[in-house]
Amino acid sequence: QVHVVESGGGSVQPGGSLRLSCAASGYTDNAYCLGWFRHVPGKEREGVSAIGSGRPYYADSVKGRFTISRDNAKNTVYLQMNSLKPEDTAMYYCAAGPLSVVVVTTTPDNGIRVDGMDYWGKGTLVTISS
Repeated sequence: QVHVVESGGGSVQPGGSLRLSCAASGYTDNAYCLGWFRHVPGKEREGVSAIGSGRPYYADSVKGRFTISRDNAKNTVYLQMNSLKPEDTAMYYCAAGPLSVVVVTTTPDNGIRVDGMDYWGKGTLVTISS
């Protein structure tokens, strides 16, 4: 069974930075896509960024500000978030899915949709407020 656990959330002022971490366990190869999603009550969950074996994917809303990276030796994926805005406030979730199943597509509003993520963490809260 694959498990993912997020950490690194918190409260910062606009313009600040945070780095989220997601530790994955339960698989021994790197044939998994890892991704970050966020959710605000009353809105649909939004794909933020995902990384498999190739190039990373980003929603336009975070492109140029957020950077996803993965350390395969540690089975960990990171989300470096810079130039944070109040609209980035959300619960951030990490998820994992087999590369053979995951499909990443662009949504009409230039977000990303990531299908096939089977394993989800419990989330970490990010609050951007002055």
